[in-house]
Amino acid sequence: MSDRIIAACDGAAKGNPGPAGWGWVIADAEGRPERWEAGPLGRATNNIGELTALQRLLEALTPGTSVEVRMDSQYAMKAVTQWLPNWKRNGWKTSSGQPVANRELVEEIDRLLAERDVTFRYVPAHREDGDHLNAIADQAASDAALRQEAAGTALGNADMPVPAPAAPARQKSGTAKKRSSAGSTTGRGSRAIKAKFPGSCPCGKPYAVGDMIAKNGTRWGHETCATAAAETA
Repeated sequence: MSDRIIAACDGAAKGNPGPAGWGWVIADAEGRPERWEAGPLGRATNNIGELTALQRLLEALTPGTSVEVRMDSQYAMKAVTQWLPNWKRNGWKTSSGQPVANRELVEEIDRLLAERDVTFRYVPAHREDGDHLNAIADQAASDAALRQEAAGTALGNADMPVPAPAAPARQKSGTAKKRSSAGSTTGRGSRAIKAKFPGSCPCGKPYAVGDMIAKNGTRWGHETCATAAAETA
């Protein structure tokens, strides 16, 4: 049996930027949640929330710990696993020559990663059939953003955050057509397309280039969020 523990972390910003928070949960090797923590960030962006959540999670892990970190933020994962080496070589400039955003957080995460055996796993957010640990971390971060209060096991909050109901998994039909590159249609007729640029959904989470997005009111956001909004309208 592997001794690699499992953890998840997440950030939230109500408005992006807006009232923000971070949260993490640590489980055993079987995925059973054992402890959690969350905290406020005042007014900040969702990206800052995501990076801070990862930083605080790594700080909570003893150096040398072997851990699988589950996240729904492609930005935070790619920042510390793919883009970081190039940023260093380029003097902390992006490929377009701009200063790297949130550099201090990224540098601190880089230092913490060097002392721990970390693997990352991307998990989709806001899914009924999604990852349970990610849902707990998401709820912890969202509560911290709204209440602007710290919480967690170490502060006497023994009960884990209870995730809010998510959008149900989409049922596959035997006669359903494959989604074309031109897009598909959600419940109210809003066409889902592949995002050409990164952005943020009305739910406060980001979406990445290539993700399927659809109109949710007057803004573009996750296809699942738009579908859920249409079904409850």
